[in-house]
Amino acid sequence: MSKVLIISAPFFGYQNSVGNAFKSLGFDVRIETYDEPIHPFKGLLRWRHKLAIDKEPLREKSRQKYKQYIERVFDEYCPDIVFTYNGTILKDSTLDYFRQQGAKVIVWMYDSVQRPDRAMCIPHIKHADIFCCFEETDVTFFDKQGQKAYFLPLACDTDVYYPQCSDVKDIDILFVGTIYTSPKRVELLEALVKRYPNKKLLFYGEYKPYFKNPISWIFRRYRNVFTNHNIQPDQVNDLFSRSKVALNIHHKQTFNGANQRLFEVCGARAYQICDANPYIEELFPNGEIGIYHNEQELYDLIDYALSHDMTDRAKAAYDIVTTQHTFVVRIKTILDKLL
Repeated sequence: MSKVLIISAPFFGYQNSVGNAFKSLGFDVRIETYDEPIHPFKGLLRWRHKLAIDKEPLREKSRQKYKQYIERVFDEYCPDIVFTYNGTILKDSTLDYFRQQGAKVIVWMYDSVQRPDRAMCIPHIKHADIFCCFEETDVTFFDKQGQKAYFLPLACDTDVYYPQCSDVKDIDILFVGTIYTSPKRVELLEALVKRYPNKKLLFYGEYKPYFKNPISWIFRRYRNVFTNHNIQPDQVNDLFSRSKVALNIHHKQTFNGANQRLFEVCGARAYQICDANPYIEELFPNGEIGIYHNEQELYDLIDYALSHDMTDRAKAAYDIVTTQHTFVVRIKTILDKLL
């Protein structure tokens, strides 16, 4: 049986989704999850990192320590494939070590390499057997440098996101995702609270986190709407099933691609309204989800969805995602290019 070693930060549990996909394809799997960027040394070094003005020397120290650890793991496990999300913890020499021992190396970027905090991942493409990106513009970025990367968005784990039996729709508008890191999300969600005062809106995710600004946390508004904390996938799936509209707003780094929520809402067979980009418009060309280009289009789509039965559209989106955009499909795509 072939072996795969998965190395990933705790990225919403998606390392487990990838692992299960490999298992379903007959692989033996070992998952190593690190606490980016400090692992497995979580004590003083972690706090020094949080407080340091220049963090890069500490990150480099962490990478060097992790290199020693993960190479021991590799030698013990002897995998045929090493899979990593982003690989910010891995040095290029570590990737080279894996390959020198005969393993194939897969890098799948879940953040754009053009983000300043992901710049150290750019050289990884020269030290991997296959390099995949969530964002189409990253493929273009590498192409201009004469390097081959593949566009491969995230996917739906159908063991986690699936239709619920209940027909109760007691939530008018639902949003689930980190909020405070995206001014676009903050502005739009606050506008929705004001526009729909008599509707039931629930927004889950860190909105005014205590660790960023305790005063802002204490005096935050809209407490009946913004829960100000993250929730687990099983609860997210349940909330999708109860929602008339599941709203999806991408971060500014996404120009031609999709976040994980796009696929998860569809996997739960909920009706989704999402901001537009070329990939999403091509994926859902027939109104399977609501796609908006500006605030007025968003309001029009919400108004329509709140007054009409959107079951058929949600079912059409579900069919697209569960047949073409699961983790098993993604891993098969990677293996077809790799092997």
